[in-house]
Amino acid sequence: MNTRLPSIGHIGFLAPGNYPDDDPWHGLEQTLQLFQYGEHLGFDSAWVRQRHLEPGVSSASTFLAAATQRTSRIQLGSAVIPIGYESPFRLAEDLSTVDVLSKGRLNVGISAGRPPHADLMAPLVFDGDWQGNDFSHARVTRFMDNLRGGHLGDDETRIGTPFGPRRPRLQPHARGLIDRIWYGGGSLHSAEWAGRTGVNLLTGNVISGEGTDDFFVAQARLIETFRRASPGSRRVALGRVVVPTDGADPVSRRRYAEYAAGRSARTLSPQGERRTLFARDLVGTSEEILERLSNDPIVPLVSEFRLELPYEFEQDEYRQILSDFVTLIAPELGWAGPPAVQPSPALHAVS
Repeated sequence: MNTRLPSIGHIGFLAPGNYPDDDPWHGLEQTLQLFQYGEHLGFDSAWVRQRHLEPGVSSASTFLAAATQRTSRIQLGSAVIPIGYESPFRLAEDLSTVDVLSKGRLNVGISAGRPPHADLMAPLVFDGDWQGNDFSHARVTRFMDNLRGGHLGDDETRIGTPFGPRRPRLQPHARGLIDRIWYGGGSLHSAEWAGRTGVNLLTGNVISGEGTDDFFVAQARLIETFRRASPGSRRVALGRVVVPTDGADPVSRRRYAEYAAGRSARTLSPQGERRTLFARDLVGTSEEILERLSNDPIVPLVSEFRLELPYEFEQDEYRQILSDFVTLIAPELGWAGPPAVQPSPALHAVS
């Protein structure tokens, strides 16, 4: 095995949050329990996808508000919220509230651009002709300006409140949240904007092929572009689909292999008009996965790693994947873990 492995100081996981159409409570409760389990295992952060019109988490802020009351240490994140459907002010109110409830553990992943399913959803979200709406990075900038909590109006502006006249500002003001904004960047343009704007960068297993058909070349250029444009030392988190099989039973191993095989073709060449490039899923024993990670040229460029859990697996399979990763793989990446991590808890999982 190539022993030149990186030094990863932060590990997180991204949960799909999916559920059966006829029983959404079941799936959402299982995902909350998975966050609790990840915290007990010692993961530094737990993230959830926000997906519209799918049986998954359609409101990251609502779900993460619940997660603040089920966890106490682990950082919580959204990856990512398409801001095109959101009010920059109302979203800032919601996420500031979540951050306060979490005692400063929230990380907000955002993306700009025309949001998914716009032809179906936009007429339901916006009044009038939505085609002229601004879906650019400027919408993210407005959101961030609101998070900073500056006073509205001029120095003389006051509003009446039950507590007497007050200078108006977004409430609650979550100190420090502005430094925990992440941009889900897939193109060089978005990476340059994120670096220049001073947000952190999320990059995973999907990226735009700009001038190359090589996924790793494209991702290395993305990170280089971000860091060159960044005014300071901002964080970069790398995501990969990782499915260790060490603790899996034979049925799950077959499921994992079939899952990876079904997604293999998309990694062979650029996909669609935007020439989207996909990284291969890492499925196999921990030794096989470590071998592939040791040969991944992007991993040494980062100190934060996010395990991306696949869709449509069972709860006990997600728990097995997290446990195998944190015990067999993460330490070999240089991750020390939090102090006094205990053995897996006997949580009463919903089945």
